[in-house]
Amino acid sequence: MVSSSTPRLGGMDASDHRNYWDNGFTAVMLTDTAYLRNPHYHTDDDRPSELDYEKLALVVDGLFGAMMNLDRLRP
Repeated sequence: MVSSSTPRLGGMDASDHRNYWDNGFTAVMLTDTAYLRNPHYHTDDDRPSELDYEKLALVVDGLFGAMMNLDRLRP
């Protein structure tokens, strides 16, 4: 079963995770919908210099903290 808490935006089903979902594997996808904002996303013109590594590190730190505390959400 696939669950989404996002607006139905075109391209969400083009995720790399679709193959996991289609084959019954549980997978979590977190996205910043880069393909809606960056015309070079996943093209030959996509460059590492386009990324904001400081903001990316903050997101990774936040996600790590959230994942480490998921068990606290159980009733």
